[in-house]
Amino acid sequence: MKNLLLEEFTSPFGAFPFDQAKPDTFRSAIETAIDITREEIDAIASNPEAADFFNTLEALDKSGEKLGRLTSALFNLNSAETSKELQEVTQKVAPQLSALQNDIRLNEQLFKKIKTVYDALPANLNSEQITLLEKEYKSFTRNGALLPQNKKQSLRQIDQELAQLGLLFGEHVLADTNAFSLQITDEKKIEGIPENVANIARERAKKANKEGWIFTLDYPSYIPVMTFACDRDLRKQMNEAFGRRSFQKNPNNNEETILKIVALRHQRATLLGYSSHAAFVLEERMAKDENTVRAFLDDLHEKAFEKAKEEWEELVSFGKNEYGYSSVEKWDTAFLAEKIKQQRFAFNEEELRPYFALPKVLDGLFVIVNKLYGLEFKHNPTIPVYHSDVQVFEVFKDKKFHALLYTDFYPRAGKRDGAWMTSYCPQKEGQRPHISIVCNFSPPTKDNPALLTFNEVTTLFHEFGHALHGMLANTTYSALSGTNVLWDFVELPSQVFENWCYQPEALELFAKHYKTNALIPQHYIDKIKQAGTFHQGLQTLRQLSFGYLDLSWHTEDSNTIKNVKAHEKEILTDFQFTRDVENNCMSTAFSHIFQGGYAAGYYSYKWAEVLDADAFEVFKEEGVFDAKTAKLFHDTVLSKGGTEHPMDLYIRFRGKKPSPNALLKRAGLIPN
Repeated sequence: MKNLLLEEFTSPFGAFPFDQAKPDTFRSAIETAIDITREEIDAIASNPEAADFFNTLEALDKSGEKLGRLTSALFNLNSAETSKELQEVTQKVAPQLSALQNDIRLNEQLFKKIKTVYDALPANLNSEQITLLEKEYKSFTRNGALLPQNKKQSLRQIDQELAQLGLLFGEHVLADTNAFSLQITDEKKIEGIPENVANIARERAKKANKEGWIFTLDYPSYIPVMTFACDRDLRKQMNEAFGRRSFQKNPNNNEETILKIVALRHQRATLLGYSSHAAFVLEERMAKDENTVRAFLDDLHEKAFEKAKEEWEELVSFGKNEYGYSSVEKWDTAFLAEKIKQQRFAFNEEELRPYFALPKVLDGLFVIVNKLYGLEFKHNPTIPVYHSDVQVFEVFKDKKFHALLYTDFYPRAGKRDGAWMTSYCPQKEGQRPHISIVCNFSPPTKDNPALLTFNEVTTLFHEFGHALHGMLANTTYSALSGTNVLWDFVELPSQVFENWCYQPEALELFAKHYKTNALIPQHYIDKIKQAGTFHQGLQTLRQLSFGYLDLSWHTEDSNTIKNVKAHEKEILTDFQFTRDVENNCMSTAFSHIFQGGYAAGYYSYKWAEVLDADAFEVFKEEGVFDAKTAKLFHDTVLSKGGTEHPMDLYIRFRGKKPSPNALLKRAGLIPN
């Protein structure tokens, strides 16, 4: 029988046929696509003609296209709509994919051709071609091409183990997240929880044929409980359950998995001649080395600590005076902070929800993107999707097809938490991209549309910023397209786009009451902007703690760590004012670094905040919808991908290197 996933896709625009993508179909298609890719690589390596850029580097960029589309769809499905069968397939193909990558990167005949071109550096190459040549040469040398044969074999084994362990880590976190639910039957215990959240919890209980309300560890359920529930014991119960994920004595425990991942990453780095995994990773970042990252984090820590301490002392005093708390615990901080914010700014963030109905926000976002970059969006219900929640939009620029955009907004049992952007079809010369954003927002109820918190609105804009980086890409080669940039630059487009959430000119396009269509009152807009600096000391300290913890797992002596909890506790002591909870551990669910691509790179969120605050100064000066500024940002950042060094691109946009002062002013950590 023919495998339809291996045939030419007949869906509109060659969209991925999710309606035909069953686990077994995926497995057989990927295994065949691996064989096809091997044949393509062998043809390049054994080409009898003299090696040049076109028959070697350009041919390499074109290889594995079918496999790439299959694996991008599979791995996103495994995150967004997984099942036991899909997890089994992913676990089986992951080591095969790792072996293929090793076979390519350790192919001596192929590397010899690449090195020949690299050493010659032909004079007729343009800047993008030179970038591709340098990137591929580094990719081969950084993945063992210069190692002796016995060490190449060791590298293969390490990479296969790491591929499986990363998947296992994510499966454990998802399983523990899904395993917990809390049924409440006493209405007094849900006092303070927003009506919209309570209604969703009631509907969840009805679906389970149970009384009362059911709360889960999914963010749209968990965060409102921690922020608004008056019942302290309820907050404690939820908070401890969240902190126990993959840190319990059950099959989902991730402690041993972490120690294995850390040890293997260190072993891999030293095998390649680096002192640590951090040294290996940071060599190909804007930051360059661990000392630069530490200096960056230390500088922000110094500037934020006193402010954070003041904010903490205010929390303690408020908790004691208003609620009689003798101490403030982890499950109190969000609740008390919200109460202080309500007093200080005379509004409750829940009052904003009616003005942020997801359909209206999305429509307004489309208008903003049209004003800035000339994109138009048209829903196409005929394109296959993997779940009924998913929508697909045709994207046009200058009346011509420019991209496909998939949106997937609501939590469900088969979806991991968080939000992310991915690509189902890369952009390259003659091919437009298919981009997807996946989130976990408050879902609609029987009576109301999905009503977002302001934090969820900023998350939507963040992921859409990533999507713009993908949709507006305009490069010759897929390896340099869209988000294929240095990792500490990849967050710039996403974080800079969040700024429009705070601009009155943008808010008036989408912040409209879901019933009356009335525009959000100006005093709410003022409150949003004023609240933007609220508790930025504590928030900065929290983000820095994640960066330091990530770095600590990947330094020279990380392979000597024996106890996950003890190590984490030692690192976080200087960043947390609350007492440690002995049966909780953050690292065991830190998917960004143990399942995602942020290992030794979590600092990049703060790094990119410096870039985005500095870059947005131009928009503020010229106007947030200024066509000339938007075009400059498009031409120097969004369309360029990784075709040039990011600092060169940034300076071309900004006219100078970034300064942290804009971020510090925006956060209220230094005077304006």
